[in-house]
Amino acid sequence: MIIPVRCFTCGNVIGHNYEIYKQQVAAGRKADEVLNELGVERYCCRRMIIANADLIEEVLYYP
Repeated sequence: MIIPVRCFTCGNVIGHNYEIYKQQVAAGRKADEVLNELGVERYCCRRMIIANADLIEEVLYYP
């Protein structure tokens, strides 16, 4: 759905990295390189970004 602002496990702020991550991966870069560049080091935070399913456009149509 919507990327969480903080990691559920450790509480680090990660929400601001998602749009940059999505653009870089769509441009053809490897996910691990992008996350390293953004400074997302913990595996729990990486999981939050990588495993996010962007479904907000589909949910917006339902009242």
